[in-house]
Amino acid sequence: MNLPLYIARRIYADSDERLKVSRPAVRIAIAGVAIGLAVMLISVSVVFGFKHTIREKVIGFGSHIQVGDFMTLQAQEQYPIQMGDSMMRVLRGIEGVRHVQRFAVKQGILKTDHDFLGVAFKGVGPEYDTTFIHQHLVAGSIPHFSDSTSGNRILISQTMADVLQLRCGDHVYAYFIDGQGVRARKFTIQGVYQTNLAQYDKTVCFADLYTAVRLNGWEPDQTSGAEVTVCDFDKLDETEALFIDKVNRTLDKYGETYSSKTIQEVNPQIFHWLDLLDLNVWIILALMVAVAGVTMVSGLLIIILERTTMIGVLKALGASNRTVRRVFLWFSVFIIGRGLLIGDLIGLGLLLLQRYTGFVRLDPTTYYVDTAPVEISIPVCVLLNVVTLIVSVFVLIAPSYLVSHIHPAKSMRYE
Repeated sequence: MNLPLYIARRIYADSDERLKVSRPAVRIAIAGVAIGLAVMLISVSVVFGFKHTIREKVIGFGSHIQVGDFMTLQAQEQYPIQMGDSMMRVLRGIEGVRHVQRFAVKQGILKTDHDFLGVAFKGVGPEYDTTFIHQHLVAGSIPHFSDSTSGNRILISQTMADVLQLRCGDHVYAYFIDGQGVRARKFTIQGVYQTNLAQYDKTVCFADLYTAVRLNGWEPDQTSGAEVTVCDFDKLDETEALFIDKVNRTLDKYGETYSSKTIQEVNPQIFHWLDLLDLNVWIILALMVAVAGVTMVSGLLIIILERTTMIGVLKALGASNRTVRRVFLWFSVFIIGRGLLIGDLIGLGLLLLQRYTGFVRLDPTTYYVDTAPVEISIPVCVLLNVVTLIVSVFVLIAPSYLVSHIHPAKSMRYE
């Protein structure tokens, strides 16, 4: 039989009302562990939710990898690159690629009687994956995108619709400036989307690939480039290395140079901001573990002092200092375990409540989302519990040596 574990269980179950000091100390220790774990669970889940949600929105507008003309990717100006069937087959054949879609961009101005707005017409073809747009469509429907005919139907954001006072079915004139002067084109609003990602909602409207190519004055097989979706985002750098090896620095039939960039390189500011969130989480985790550790140390010292007589009796019966220390360490494990259980119930309960009700609202112009997103990861929850338990027990090893200074003869006179 494990004697220290047995004695620790008896102490934990002891309901002696004379222990007026240690019982509040135990409750405080349990509360410290519970609150610390709940805060850690909520912090990690919210940060994971933020990173995943915002990353998916950015990827929805630009996929994982963009392939285009070298000058386009470097200078952010539109230079055409050949993106015919042969190049599309090459891109689809690269290991790790899930989907490839062409796009062409043309800068223009939308004007109504109420206001005008500079926008980027993003022309996409029939192979365009509209899943992302469907998820954020707030009115109307998605036009049938074509690479051979123009339907003169566009998809605008809610931000544009509010500024220009437009709604589905309305007509709007777009003006384009090029070497030939100013050209006007009449479009019909077929749908409205809203992602709350301001830098895109203010500028991007979707149109036919055919329309964007014609407005740019390019050849039918020329586009701004192709957007590539990979199978595993965690292996993005490995897939990008294959693009660098097989596609980059090659020339099309017009003499233009192919190049590629990951979405992280295209939008470095957003991804750097997301990386800073990780630092905030580490700081919160360290502080919460420290709080749990301090409350446990204080509680253990109080319990040892109040159990001095019992320690003296155990030593008088032949128990070693190591055995007595193990008794109180096992007792601490019971307290920590109870705190972890309560913390899990509080943390996971609040996270599930937020997921299904969205009771914590946010300003989308600042945070890119209208409710605090949460992403519950069971492995991460288990890891936080295990790490909190190990760290809390570890910091209690030093205070437990206090029992070695308690002498049996003196302690049994202590009350």
